Amino acid sequence: MSVPILDWADHARDPEGFARALGATCRKTGFFLLKGHGIPETLIAEVFRHSEQFFAQGEEAKRPLSIATNPHNRGWAYMGSESLDETSGQSDRKEAFNIGLDLSPDDPRVLAGEPFRGVNLWPDLPRFRDVMLDYFNAVWELSVALMQPVARDLGLPPHHFAADFDAPMAILRLLSYPAASGAEGEIGAGAHTDYGALTLLLTDGAPGLQVRPRGQDWQDVPHLDGAFIVNIGDCLMRWTNDIYVSTPHRVLPPPRARKSVAFFLDPNPDAQIEVLPGTGAPKYAPVSGAEYLQSRLSATYST
Repeated sequence: MSVPILDWADHARDPEGFARALGATCRKTGFFLLKGHGIPETLIAEVFRHSEQFFAQGEEAKRPLSIATNPHNRGWAYMGSESLDETSGQSDRKEAFNIGLDLSPDDPRVLAGEPFRGVNLWPDLPRFRDVMLDYFNAVWELSVALMQPVARDLGLPPHHFAADFDAPMAILRLLSYPAASGAEGEIGAGAHTDYGALTLLLTDGAPGLQVRPRGQDWQDVPHLDGAFIVNIGDCLMRWTNDIYVSTPHRVLPPPRARKSVAFFLDPNPDAQIEVLPGTGAPKYAPVSGAEYLQSRLSATYST
């Protein structure tokens, strides 16, 4: 498998051509590399540095931030708490930390108890919050902009999806995988498909990420310094009535400790995920963004 490399600068020069190129890979494997995205290298380096500091803390510092006690998909997921491969139930060998849309405790949506509308949990680390929110906002803007060529490719107005992502359930997820222990059958992250619309992933270059295109075996996803690995999630596959494909992927136990930073673009909680016009007879019933995400998260956490 060859993972295409798309240059975001081409979108400004030739939006129709970029949309065709994006659409071709979204129909085939749903994975591509995106360079030229404009997010500063200095900001990316800061995100990885602060991520390293967070995971280097002892459990006593991370436990109060546990995602297990938070109904809004925010906080720390400890080693072994997730099983992304829903068929095997095998626990993932990784830690994670989730950050969502930053809302204040007195935000009306928080006070009303709306689904996935909660406050973020923050470690007591200098500048951690500022750096993560700067990055969250930058990748949120980029990922919503990527939905414009998606819309063009599907024959829709470029800003068709804009209102569905103006206050999204998006999650910035910091990930830490220890080096492989050599134990038989261990897995960094089990085989799964992502839940949302788009995933934008950066890694530190350590190998481990693999993808399994339909009818093929597992294959390594290449690393390109500074480029995002972008893939389609199940929500967008459902929205497009299976025109786009959400491809299974996994993370093998890496030869050395591995850090990655994923941004999951999920829609607004009240967005209606209903098959798009012109995509044929609907294969899926309409569902809200919150209902769909909750159904997927419920199958992921073992505790």
